[in-house]
Amino acid sequence: MSAHIRPALTHIPSYVPGRNIPGAIKLASNEVARGPLPSVLAAIADASAVINRYPDSGATALVDKLAHRFDVEPAQIAIGCGSVSLCEQALLATCETGDDVVFGWRSFEVYPVFTEMIGAHARKVPLTSDYRLDVDGILAAITPTTRLIFACTPNNPTGTALRTAELAHLLDGVPDDVLVVLDEAYREFVDDPDVPDGITAAREAWSRGRRNVAVLRTFSKAYGLAGLRVGYCVAPEPIADALRKVYVPFAVNSIAQAAAIASLDAESELMTRCRSIIAERGRVTAELRAMGYEVPDSQANFVWLPLRERTTEFNEHCLDHKIVVRAFAAGADSDGVRVTVSEPAENDAFLAAARSFPL
Repeated sequence: MSAHIRPALTHIPSYVPGRNIPGAIKLASNEVARGPLPSVLAAIADASAVINRYPDSGATALVDKLAHRFDVEPAQIAIGCGSVSLCEQALLATCETGDDVVFGWRSFEVYPVFTEMIGAHARKVPLTSDYRLDVDGILAAITPTTRLIFACTPNNPTGTALRTAELAHLLDGVPDDVLVVLDEAYREFVDDPDVPDGITAAREAWSRGRRNVAVLRTFSKAYGLAGLRVGYCVAPEPIADALRKVYVPFAVNSIAQAAAIASLDAESELMTRCRSIIAERGRVTAELRAMGYEVPDSQANFVWLPLRERTTEFNEHCLDHKIVVRAFAAGADSDGVRVTVSEPAENDAFLAAARSFPL
């Protein structure tokens, strides 16, 4: 006889990470190809000398630096073990069994996993025909038991982002007692001037009395710290305080905190890297479209190929060419392949594989 396991877990899908095949080019997890800067590596080395001690559970130095960076109070910032952890913290802080959580779909895979894990109901709103979040659809899906809305912008895996008018419409249409979480894991790769900065938009909403907007960001993508797991939330103090209450103590380790602080100190250099990825994104998109692929405009460090019923076939074709992409195949119209934009040589290898795939 084994220990009792909650029956509900049998119906909860498991999160599937990107594959990692030795010897292949990995374009499946939206990581940046270059490692941490020398100054960040030095900070990591220094922090490793004191790993016999517990980290600062409140990440005080990092929180203070982020507060200064975004001109908010330290009490308005909560940290987590990557922004994925903060998604769970937001759900734990707002939802009870039977409550509703609304988000576009397809979007970040953990939203339905975490929602169902805590006993809430996931209300998935289909994307528009051009693979964007359907703001009107999201607003129409709100019920009296809706507690939280996830808006992933740029959206993972499609790369599309909410524009200024769309975000304003969303924030103005949500009831005051429903938390809106703007998941901006890929914000640093945005170059469209009509895609608003979520933290700026949130602060403007707060000034108008809309205290139900929170913004998630991470050091995993643009800052190249995916292996260290540190993210943060900027929110009104009561929301940030609630997220801290459901935070696993010491979850963000001392090395991660030191690396995040050093990365903020080197932000201008890291943003130069982001600009090179943005340029490559434009090149990859243009070449794929010239081959005949449908590619939505991306504001992230990846592109989306809505291949539908040919998703698995394309994925296997890439694997045959030692390229690992991220296939989303579940027999639905939203099936497709997400491909990380990497360094030019790796992008060229993927483009060669794509070119040899019979459309």
